[in-house]
Amino acid sequence: MDIKALSTKSFATFDLNRVPSPCFVVDEVAVERNLRILHDVADRSGANVLMALKAFSFYAIAPLVQKYLSGTCASGIYEARLAREKFGGEVTTYSAGFKAADLPEIIQLSDHLIFNSPAQARRFAPLIEAARAAGETISIGLRINPEHSEGWNEKYDPTAPCSRLGTPISQMTDADWEGVEGLHMHTLCEQGFEPLARTWAALEPKIADLLPRLKWINLGGGHHITQPDYDRDGLIALLSDIRSRHNVEIFIEPGEACALHSGILVGEILDVAENHMPLAITDISATCHMPDVLEAPYRPDLLGEVDSDHKHRLGGPSCLAGDVIGDYAFPTPPKPGDRFAFLDQSHYSMVKTNTFNGVPLPAIALWNSDTDALTLLREPKYSDFLDRLS
Repeated sequence: MDIKALSTKSFATFDLNRVPSPCFVVDEVAVERNLRILHDVADRSGANVLMALKAFSFYAIAPLVQKYLSGTCASGIYEARLAREKFGGEVTTYSAGFKAADLPEIIQLSDHLIFNSPAQARRFAPLIEAARAAGETISIGLRINPEHSEGWNEKYDPTAPCSRLGTPISQMTDADWEGVEGLHMHTLCEQGFEPLARTWAALEPKIADLLPRLKWINLGGGHHITQPDYDRDGLIALLSDIRSRHNVEIFIEPGEACALHSGILVGEILDVAENHMPLAITDISATCHMPDVLEAPYRPDLLGEVDSDHKHRLGGPSCLAGDVIGDYAFPTPPKPGDRFAFLDQSHYSMVKTNTFNGVPLPAIALWNSDTDALTLLREPKYSDFLDRLS
């Protein structure tokens, strides 16, 4: 199933003038399509699939997540609250550094609590003991660095030299695992099955003595399971093998895979100009609405782009000189008032938006490509900007 082709075909029929601009439009049919694939992986492997809220905390689709997945994983107290209040199911919380003041509530909200280092686990042991004495049943895990890199970009590689994420497995001692029931690793970013298989093959011999003590293993996120070329049969076989041979519960935490090719960001041309090449100013800002365009960096796909050497450079309304999205060819030269849309904008773009320069946040709409039902869930307000800093 080519989810990109299906999504592009669906959005090509969507009238971009039906929503305010800018606006994220999420197709619940596409989200459900992804979740069904993930549910099949869980069903056939016996693993638990959690949705990573850091990539897609859009709780309007919580009923679908509840239907198909075991739960969600959170990165701190706010996401843990959202997970428990809106999504339910299993809640796993990991942070590179927890605050003591937050932990009592996080423990109440979470089923699994994953520490970044043994030192943190020891430091907060009294809080854990107090919570258990009060009736909480929290299970503790540690994030490790398997010291095997499959990263394609050092910025997004948790196993890169000097990484702060997880404790290098070579530094771990038996004493570090006292009171710990689970092992967590997250080493991938937008990758297929083969890097996971190689990582596990490198790690397993290093933890042979530890495996009989573990109750669960969490293989983290970064798995592009819903992409058509992903080796899902290979993943299912590996998860099943780890689970059966080592008698442990298995978790994976896809984020992007839940939302891939499920949403667009609708924008409008505000002005056109010329400076060594055609320019178009839009109400979509890379720095405010699509920060990964600058941070990763990457070039988002334009809905309906044509193959032509006559391109316009699209940029946002902010004062940042580098607020440039990319160079694109339109079927006809864009003019003020024209609508356009960038594809595949549900994951990460939505959660990373900001109001730098007073640029309004995009509206948010939920669409059903089967029924054509459209619900405008959120429109930008001055208070979004006003309430942030005082």
